[in-house]
Amino acid sequence: MVNAQTQTTTTTSTPPIDEVASIHQVPTKELDIYRDTFIRYMGYSNEIGEAFRPLVPKSLVAASYGMAIGYVCTDTFDKSLRQQMTGSSHREVAMVAADVFTWQMMASVIIPGLVINRITWASKSLLSKAPVGVLKTLPTLIGLASIPLIIHPIDSLVDRVMDATFRKVVR
Repeated sequence: MVNAQTQTTTTTSTPPIDEVASIHQVPTKELDIYRDTFIRYMGYSNEIGEAFRPLVPKSLVAASYGMAIGYVCTDTFDKSLRQQMTGSSHREVAMVAADVFTWQMMASVIIPGLVINRITWASKSLLSKAPVGVLKTLPTLIGLASIPLIIHPIDSLVDRVMDATFRKVVR
């Protein structure tokens, strides 16, 4: 006697790949070229000017601020124009412009400029008895080396301050 077993096969239907992809799709944030790419460093041109303050004429330091403020205005114009193109009201466009300009001025020009200026000044003060060559170049090198270290903490600080003040008031 042969024992015949019946084999049942269950097939599960798998959804098409594009359907699976849409289910597991992570929302992507639009790339902000002024904050998420190397262009962000244009906003830090005044920090380079501040770091070089002991070595260059004051007019070059002032020009570095002009370059940084130009970056801020370009980002402000770009984001305002994009907001306007969506059909937003004049008030909404103005709010975007004010937010971007305020954030960029604080995060790219004012706070980092002050921080690098004080780092360079403190370095120069601590090295006051060093030979002239060291006294002029080492504070500049210390200031330049500090720039990458201050970027993200300052950006985060400005985000928190803007969220707790300006953005809370205007929205």
